Amino acid sequence: MTIFETPRLMFRHLELADFDDLYRLYGDIEIRRYFPDGVRSAEQTREELEYFRKGHPRDPRLGLWAAIEKASGKFVGRCGLLPWEIDGVLEIEIAYMIDKSRWREGFGSESANGLVEYAFSQLGLSKVIALIDPEHDASIRTAKRAGLSFEKEIWMDCLASVVYSRTRQKVA
Repeated sequence: MTIFETPRLMFRHLELADFDDLYRLYGDIEIRRYFPDGVRSAEQTREELEYFRKGHPRDPRLGLWAAIEKASGKFVGRCGLLPWEIDGVLEIEIAYMIDKSRWREGFGSESANGLVEYAFSQLGLSKVIALIDPEHDASIRTAKRAGLSFEKEIWMDCLASVVYSRTRQKVA
């Protein structure tokens, strides 16, 4: 089932058939370099795939989804919306991870912009954030291209992260 689309991508729930593509992302040290838990094993990838197949347990409208290139039908990444409690406030993160073979094609920015638009127009959210390793320059650029701006630095699980955020503009 399609969750939403952008000009070149279609986002849908993860399926068991996505395992090989997802494991390729999660097992790649270069892709996972800025993730606190590093690369993931096949078993960890299976567990996450199963966990998010029907959306996030806290809210099925949230979760991690497959990003599929419309022109080819190929899996190009894993993106979604995730709930986090930060400083006692529930925040919704835009999450984007693009296959290394598709870097520098604009899919990260297209995904991030699509997630923001979906969160605001379809889910009615008033704010989204991106949680980013402060040294991950490419992810920071992607967040900025989606209209997010620096909000603060936080510590999560004993690691520094920067929070970029964007609030929905009210129409007069």
